[in-house]
Amino acid sequence: MLYECVDIISDGEENTTPAKLFTYLISDTTDQKRLRPAVIICPGGGYCFTSDREAEPVALQMIANGISAFVLRYHVAPAKYPTALFDLCESIKYIREHAKEWSIDPNKIFTIGFSAGGHLACCHALFWAHDWLSEKLKTTKEMIRPNGCILSYPVITSGEYAHKDSFIQLLGNQYEELKDDLSLEKRVNDQTPPMFLWHTYTDSTVPVENSLLLVMALRKHSIPTEFHMYPVGEHGLTLATKETMLADGTGYQPECAGWIDLAIAWLKRT
Repeated sequence: MLYECVDIISDGEENTTPAKLFTYLISDTTDQKRLRPAVIICPGGGYCFTSDREAEPVALQMIANGISAFVLRYHVAPAKYPTALFDLCESIKYIREHAKEWSIDPNKIFTIGFSAGGHLACCHALFWAHDWLSEKLKTTKEMIRPNGCILSYPVITSGEYAHKDSFIQLLGNQYEELKDDLSLEKRVNDQTPPMFLWHTYTDSTVPVENSLLLVMALRKHSIPTEFHMYPVGEHGLTLATKETMLADGTGYQPECAGWIDLAIAWLKRT
């Protein structure tokens, strides 16, 4: 496995330290012509931090299944929108630029986001084709295009079922001005890539209505979508296994642990 940390510097950002992109690349010398899919993982953390539990453990599951993985430690508060979105776009561009070197299929680059990281991944999935984004980053739309998006208990809506703190951290003093624009169930369009979502019915931090609202919008636009709602489980389960549970025993929900296998199967056939 090739593991390294890459600085991600965006043309759209000014006077900020670089974001960090960690590579988990499969060392495969037996078949140099084999191209693998890749996934960029955006951990959650309410736009205040990026969770370790939603980072490397997920990457290791991906490479165990033949998928090259990257963990993006994107900018969080006090950085404001759209800094983290620039980070993700630049990361995808960087991976495409190195796709041949890393034996990655440039047409199979996916994002996966958890909680607020799900909001970031979904923002990217909905906004990638907007002129302002590629123009600001001085690149082409094709270079920042995602081929699919996996969302784990994502923050989506700024309305009735919002996780308001995530939007406050993301927007700061622009909260009232921009919150409706970043209520993502309202921004689905015909250029949205295929999506896989999962959520738990009993999530009391980011209510399942966040995913349900997005799924309904995706359905309206005929976007290929797979959605799984599990009957029990609190927020922030990540893999829902003992490996990723918290010290107090929370975060272990074995009936939800199958989501990662379903997501990988979806990714490989998408």
